[in-house]
Amino acid sequence: MESREGVVFGIDFGTKRIGVAVGQRVTGTAAPLGTIRTGNRGEPWRSISAWVSEWHPVLFVVGVAHRPDGEENPIVGLTREFCAHLARRYQLPVLTVDETLSTAESRRRYQTRSKRPRESFDEVKDEWAAQVILQMWLDEPSSPTRDY
Repeated sequence: MESREGVVFGIDFGTKRIGVAVGQRVTGTAAPLGTIRTGNRGEPWRSISAWVSEWHPVLFVVGVAHRPDGEENPIVGLTREFCAHLARRYQLPVLTVDETLSTAESRRRYQTRSKRPRESFDEVKDEWAAQVILQMWLDEPSSPTRDY
């Protein structure tokens, strides 16, 4: 298995926005890093590359959405394509975790920990969901994953 030491990025993939979080095994914690709007040509790769250059992650953890009944969401195919591209582009391992209910959990955490008004959650929900995804992986390192 890949090294779990060093900086790790968590990603909440979406077709309009991509949330990114950063964390590490030493402290076992993750924090929201930012949200990328995917509408601009060249995004998200420009932003991700800047963060990779700054933080030097050792791997990526990407959330894969499933429906409450366990079936895959329609976005899963696009998420898998994104994961494959991420692995090729940065030559780093890409692991996936089930992100079911990550947005609901991120809203709960945001409301209890953030000093910002609740109305601003919509602006940061993707990066907070990425934080939840990464924290799940940090908390359960033996959870099922898929390598890219």
